[in-house]
Amino acid sequence: MKKLTILVFLILTLSMAAFARESQLEKATNVLNEIMEAPDKGIPHDLFEKAVCVGIVPSELKGAFIVGGTYGRGVLVCRQHGDGPWGAPSMFTLGAGSLGFQIGGEATDVVFIVKDEAGARTLVQDSVKLGGDISVTAGPVGRTAEGATDAQLHAEILSYSRTRGLFAGVSLDGAVVKQDRDDNRDLYGRRITAREILIDGIVAAPPEADPLDRALAKYSPKGGRSFASL
Repeated sequence: MKKLTILVFLILTLSMAAFARESQLEKATNVLNEIMEAPDKGIPHDLFEKAVCVGIVPSELKGAFIVGGTYGRGVLVCRQHGDGPWGAPSMFTLGAGSLGFQIGGEATDVVFIVKDEAGARTLVQDSVKLGGDISVTAGPVGRTAEGATDAQLHAEILSYSRTRGLFAGVSLDGAVVKQDRDDNRDLYGRRITAREILIDGIVAAPPEADPLDRALAKYSPKGGRSFASL
C-alpha cells in the first residue's frame, strides 16, 4: 500500500510538472498573439525580422520587484543558426537585480527581442544582468521602427511590457535572467543547457512548443542573422 501511494504521488507530481510546462508555453503563445495582433501597438515588424531570439514572460507579476525576488518564469526561443526557422524553447526566470527596476501593482507580460549573435550567446549563460552584462533598452512600438532612437537601434535587447492591455517599451535595466535548468530537464527528459538548446541546436522542439513556433513564424517567417560559428 505504501509503495502504491508513493507511485501515485510520483505520477501526479510528474503530470503536474508537464501541465505547468505546457501551460507556460501556451501562455507565452497567447501573449505573443495578442500583442502582435493589436492594431498599431505591436513590436515593429522590421525589428522583429532582425530578431535572432525572442523571450516571453507571461503575466505572473503580483506587486513590485524586490531585491532578489523572483518575477516570473519565461520562455526563450531562437532561430536555428541565427537565421533559420524558429527552434526549441529554453525556460528561464526573470528576477529583480536591483531596486532600480520596479513595476508595481498589476500582473505584467514582458516580451523582449534579441537582435544579434553576441546578445544570444550572452543571454544563454547561467545568470545574466540586463543592462550590465548585455545592453537593453525599451523598444519602440508600432508597425514600423521609423523614428526609433539610436539607443534602440544599437541595443542588443529591446524590451516591452503589457499591463491592463497597455503595450509599451519598458526598461529592464537591473533585471536578472537565470536559466531554469530544472524546467529544461523536465521538458527534455535530461540535463541540458540553454546554449545546447538555443545555440548548438542539439534537440528538436517538443510537440507542446509547436504552437509557439508557429506563432513566431507567422509574425517573423524569416530574418535574423547567421551565427558566425557554432
